[in-house]
Amino acid sequence: MQLTKPLHTLWAILFLFVGAFQESDAKTTIEPLNETMLVIQSHGFNAKKRSSFSIGDIEEVIERGLTVIHFNSSSAYEFRGFDTYGSEDAFAEFLDHITNMLSNKANFIIIAHDSAVKGSFSKSNELATLGLEQLSNLKSRQAYVMHNLGNGIVESVDSVSVIKSIAIPKTISDATVYFPKITYEFEPSNDRYIAHAGGEVNGIKSTNSKEALDENYKKGFRLFELDIIETSDHKLVAAHDWKMWARFTDYKGELPPSLNEFKKHKIYGDYTTLDMKGINDWFAAHPDAILVTDKLNDPVAFAKNFIDKERLLMELFSYMAMDEASRNGIQVIISQQPLLELVGDKVNYLIVNNIKYAAVSRRIIRNQTKLLKQLRDNDIKVYVYNVNFDPGKDEQYVQDNEIGLVYGMYADKWVFDPE
Repeated sequence: MQLTKPLHTLWAILFLFVGAFQESDAKTTIEPLNETMLVIQSHGFNAKKRSSFSIGDIEEVIERGLTVIHFNSSSAYEFRGFDTYGSEDAFAEFLDHITNMLSNKANFIIIAHDSAVKGSFSKSNELATLGLEQLSNLKSRQAYVMHNLGNGIVESVDSVSVIKSIAIPKTISDATVYFPKITYEFEPSNDRYIAHAGGEVNGIKSTNSKEALDENYKKGFRLFELDIIETSDHKLVAAHDWKMWARFTDYKGELPPSLNEFKKHKIYGDYTTLDMKGINDWFAAHPDAILVTDKLNDPVAFAKNFIDKERLLMELFSYMAMDEASRNGIQVIISQQPLLELVGDKVNYLIVNNIKYAAVSRRIIRNQTKLLKQLRDNDIKVYVYNVNFDPGKDEQYVQDNEIGLVYGMYADKWVFDPE
């Protein structure tokens, strides 16, 4: 086959085509060789998606408000989130950091997630003066991305989502640390780890099964969370919820099932479900194990059914249930919602009512650091859940970054130090 045009002419045409393609689609970037790529996804409230950024193979999921990513080089970075929707103090701190970074000609990104502002920013004029015109006019629930990795400040706003792919310049070199890592000291202890839904068994999570209890007891867990729900005939059993149980067991009948029907089925055909007899038999055979309940909000009735009230910790969800438990000598774990809704001195309420434990999502840590320090300093043990829910935020991450501020975690798995 004979070419009708010289090779260099064909290459020139191809080059022009690629250039035209890049200019016609602002969301598409042809990755230059050996450059690190940054992918940003900012989702406003109405998108109902998690915002994130990815650098190379590493993805970071971000929280509500504004997140700032500062680049020390094309591959090294630090970041911090500011809940500017929930706190005026957070916005003031954000503004101080941005002012300082712009003054120092730092290279950075700003990403909004969910809602970053109520109405308008209190110091929108200062944002505009800094060159952040679109941020100064940002509306609640809007998506927003800003970067200065090229020539000056580039801002993008959308009512739903902003998605960008950007090449990080190789020339970035900045040793300044704006967001130093905070670490917390703590004494190692096995009671810092609660086996979530019985713990992982053979790589499977949330089974609430006898085999999960057996395997994780051998590994060193001594606190075991079980989700407690009712069958159609009002018998208590261990399962996260009926839809999940039906999926795990391939059950096709009406939900909830009766106790007899519940006992007929195994999870994935291999793992034994637990009714109250099974729960009591297992804890009778393991006298140093402690049961932590979830889903249930009737403490006295459950305590009467459990083998040993002294080895029972109940996460409860209403002040009435917590009061009833305290009056009957049942140890309470206050759940996140009633804890945050407490008016006045939260710590004093817990102390007066002899509540020594709390369970909260690890996602609230950055916005509730002050409260968590107060709880810690008053010997109230806070356990965090939502471990493994966000990319990279596994047990090891919680251990390295959050234990010490909080007391412990609901863990799917953990490797205990040999005694």
